[in-house]
Amino acid sequence: MRPGSTLRTLDSPDPLVVALVIPLQGPAGIFGPACELAARLAAEEINAAGGILGREVRLFVVDGGAPPRQVVDTVETLVALGAVGAVVGWHISAVRRALAPRIAHRVPYVYTAQYEGGENTPGVFLTGERDPQQLLPAMRLLAAAEGVRRWCVVGNDYVWPRVTARRARWLARRCRGRVVDEVFVPLDTEEFGPVVRRVEASGADAVLMLLVGDDAVRFNRAFAGAGLHARCLRLSTHMDENMLFATGAEATEGLWATAGYFDSLTTAENLSFGLRYARRFGGEAPLPGSLGESCFEGLSLLAALAAHHGTLAVATGGRADGVRYEGPRGALRLRGNHLEQRLYLARADALDFEIVSRL
Repeated sequence: MRPGSTLRTLDSPDPLVVALVIPLQGPAGIFGPACELAARLAAEEINAAGGILGREVRLFVVDGGAPPRQVVDTVETLVALGAVGAVVGWHISAVRRALAPRIAHRVPYVYTAQYEGGENTPGVFLTGERDPQQLLPAMRLLAAAEGVRRWCVVGNDYVWPRVTARRARWLARRCRGRVVDEVFVPLDTEEFGPVVRRVEASGADAVLMLLVGDDAVRFNRAFAGAGLHARCLRLSTHMDENMLFATGAEATEGLWATAGYFDSLTTAENLSFGLRYARRFGGEAPLPGSLGESCFEGLSLLAALAAHHGTLAVATGGRADGVRYEGPRGALRLRGNHLEQRLYLARADALDFEIVSRL
């Protein structure tokens, strides 16, 4: 395809080209392949059912792991040329914040990442988990079950970890605890020795990990290497099975995660999804995980939006209360522009997650 070779309206009978904005480099590149495979499966299943408003869905992959300004310029150009009719994908909040005001009034934009909350730009729809729904119940459970009172925040230095850290201070107090220290590092940090020493010096009972992809992997290895896993828990809202594999079983003890999806979910919807994914891509494919699977949800929501409105153009108008569909996460619906979903707390068991509680 040559982007922009033919200008198309949103409801033209031509194929619907969707910009799939996912990380192919940087620390989040570790789960980029799972994002692409899950999105491909969604597109194939949508097409087998007749497409979106009768149009075949085709994916145009954009590297969301490039510098945010480069990502935004690329996607905006594709939209301006009429080369894509929708934008879907997992990318960091720094990209979303810059991209939303430049494209959301033109085409539907479905953002699939777990994020800090507060996105209300008309035309932006969000499938990911939000901090307000995840953190308080997870922190309460760890306080009650594990006696956690003193938290140390370790995060990358950009909008999602910074905003979440501010919220965590308040949430910790509601759980009769407090945040004793906060450490922020650049994306793609290689050496976590100084960070681990600072966590140890803080006397924290638990670390709230707000690190992306490979950065979380490197921190986990350094943390366990220093022996801190024996006395200090870790809680992440951004940890999937692919990151567990990269971390190694010896470094996952005491690691907890909260998300709307885990590969170990034993629901009928997820068992069916896992079987279809394995049949399509084989046993050697990366596990979908919550991050990759989110892109399946993104394409599914796009199809549901179009079916609900009877047009893609209407989907750029903002809120879409009542839009419903069923996916690997179960029966889902939009409230405003956010997807309502079940959330879970899980504990790492070597290279898998054991779901401990529904939040």
